[in-house]
Amino acid sequence: MLEKHDELTHSEDVKVLSHIQREKDEWVLHTVMIEDCDTPFKFKRRKKYKSLKDANVNITYYSGTEGIAGFEIDIFNVVRIKRS
Repeated sequence: MLEKHDELTHSEDVKVLSHIQREKDEWVLHTVMIEDCDTPFKFKRRKKYKSLKDANVNITYYSGTEGIAGFEIDIFNVVRIKRS
């Protein structure tokens, strides 16, 4: 997958500091913060996950921006996340 898409980044065995899950319509929105990174990782799924807090994960993502309160912030959009 990384070979086909140059914009994707893969990180292995990173520690999750916080994992927030909130429902919006039929989706569950997830926000994950990892150690040594100030940018949130976001993804959505149909169901809640067991909390990833304090877990080590492998994560594949691409960078993006999101408009909040009239200004743009950097975010990482998660393509794949898995406990390591």
